Amino acid sequence: MNDFENLHVNRYIKKVKNSSEKLIVLTFIGNYLPGYKAGGILRTTINTVDHLHEEFDFKIVTRDRDLGDAKPYYGVRLDEWQKVENAEVYYLSEKSSSIKHISTLIKKTEHHVLYLNSYFDSLTIKVLIIRLFHARGFRKVIVAPWGEFGWASLKQKFVKKIIFIKLARLIGLYKNVVWRASSKYEKQDIIKYLKTKPDEIYIVSDFPIKNNQICESDIGKVDPVKEIRLKIVFLSRIAREKNLDFALEVLSGIQAKVIFDIYGPAENQEYWKECQDIIENLPDNVKVNYLGSVDADKVVSIFSNYDLFLFPTGGEAFGHVIAECLLAGTPVLISTETPWRNMVKDGLGWDLNLQNIEPFKEKIENLATAKLSGFLPNRKSIKEMALERLSDPVVMEENRQLFIKQIHRK
Repeated sequence: MNDFENLHVNRYIKKVKNSSEKLIVLTFIGNYLPGYKAGGILRTTINTVDHLHEEFDFKIVTRDRDLGDAKPYYGVRLDEWQKVENAEVYYLSEKSSSIKHISTLIKKTEHHVLYLNSYFDSLTIKVLIIRLFHARGFRKVIVAPWGEFGWASLKQKFVKKIIFIKLARLIGLYKNVVWRASSKYEKQDIIKYLKTKPDEIYIVSDFPIKNNQICESDIGKVDPVKEIRLKIVFLSRIAREKNLDFALEVLSGIQAKVIFDIYGPAENQEYWKECQDIIENLPDNVKVNYLGSVDADKVVSIFSNYDLFLFPTGGEAFGHVIAECLLAGTPVLISTETPWRNMVKDGLGWDLNLQNIEPFKEKIENLATAKLSGFLPNRKSIKEMALERLSDPVVMEENRQLFIKQIHRK
């Protein structure tokens, strides 16, 4: 950002601190509270609102139901603004999800910046179609793809997505938007598939949970005397890009006695059936339990009951579930397809390449032996190091400036 923009950013921050005037961020996201099934994209949006709501007003337009649900949320008012925690939220009913209604809503809602979460979501597409025909006076637009161009995600329905990308480029649907990437790796993916200029992409780190000071009682609930098996957990959406099948294949080739508990909505039923077939053929030393979906506010507590989080994900823009696990003091065994790298160096766990399954097996065997000997990683140290990683003041400034500087973009 240049000196002129810096001057205005600083003036804005000072003005907000001395008055009630705030920049209004009109946000579109497929699923919001009280939903919880959308995973990281939802968690990041909640965290952003929680950290910045004293300086910005967030008005959030979303669907009237959780990801994959057939029925609307119980107890929310549809097609009107209402306070939901730290944001104003507008739940679109099915009849109000038309381009016409959304266009009217944008025109009638005071805002300074439009923030679109997802590249492929139909809400994002509808807003940008409206912009195509009503460009004059349209506010600056930020698009956050949230890992949609990582290979593991993009290869799902790959042909349809590539066709849409080419068509969108042809008609200029995403022309002159600002791109938000969570890491340098996501920026590289956006450039690769969208042919976007590097200076149009801003790397903005994701916020952690606002109140991440986990109590000592939440650390190390696992009792090695009562349970001699290594307790492993998988907690994520059950979707092909999350690689649950890879985790099961890892466990199929080990000799150690383990318990493997799976949490998360079965988003892809066909894929879940494939995983169930693998489970049925696992050896007797591996005990598997499927425990369904969990509320977001219980995730850290759940992680505290396990010795290890096995998450060989095919790709994450950030990986909030990894952060939440570490805040419980539980080490992680993850892939190198996330921004969480060099885990061994900081004593947080291990990040391994998916091209070779054997190191995953070896690490679990070693941990199972370590548990029998009482030498598992120090959970308190893991939590303290995770808090240090997640408490970088630069994150606040990156997110703040992403919104403020759009006012001065030409």
